[in-house]
Amino acid sequence: LEHGLPVHQPLSLKDEEEQQILAAYGADVMVVAAYGLILPRAVLESPRLGCLNIHASLLPRWRGAAPIQRAIETGDAETGITIMQMDVGLDTGDMLLKSTTPIGPDDNAQRLHDRLAEMGAEAIVDALARLEAGELKAEPQDDALANYAAKLSKAEAQIDWNEPAAAIARRVRAFNPWPVCQSSLEGETLRIWEAEAVEGSGEPGHVVAEGKAGIDVATGEGLLRLKRIQLPGGKPLAAADVINSRSFDGMVLGG
Repeated sequence: LEHGLPVHQPLSLKDEEEQQILAAYGADVMVVAAYGLILPRAVLESPRLGCLNIHASLLPRWRGAAPIQRAIETGDAETGITIMQMDVGLDTGDMLLKSTTPIGPDDNAQRLHDRLAEMGAEAIVDALARLEAGELKAEPQDDALANYAAKLSKAEAQIDWNEPAAAIARRVRAFNPWPVCQSSLEGETLRIWEAEAVEGSGEPGHVVAEGKAGIDVATGEGLLRLKRIQLPGGKPLAAADVINSRSFDGMVLGG
């Protein structure tokens, strides 16, 4: 709007009037990024070179709404950007270009999202130039390797302390900044923003130690060290700072 460019926000692209507006541009190509609406065939076929999607996964690994979070949650070693030629399926089109990045032990969904956003911007510029030059070769996806990255839900954020600490730690990173993992604590909801798996054992859900490094909670396998937490009505704080005014020693989470 600042640059005087027309902006359309249709509620649906199934409307023939909206399809005609798009077709009137006579576009060579249309680019889609994190767009929540299904593109009908008429829209997909409107641009001369079709529609390209900037997808935040190394297809066909993760198709669907939450590829960044599911890659972290599952423990993938790497992810990336795929520029794909869109078709009528859900992220099923031919792959045109890929860019890869490792998933580090400290990467949460927000950090990875921001990195992939920059990579996606660079990748689409490269892809458009090479598409115009006829240098891109479409590669069909192997459907047998595809997984569905389902949309996140708040219900998933509730921690089951019987799970292994490593799995819970991955979910904490995957669900930061939303919906944020949580557990009940003496009738309150404790939100867990940062955590890591460490060695140790105990009754699942029981706090076995606390100190400058954080709060150690036993799980089904190993300990989960809470490093950044949020009490009801408060802000996210380092666990070491929280225990200066409130001890968690001997408490039980999830009970």
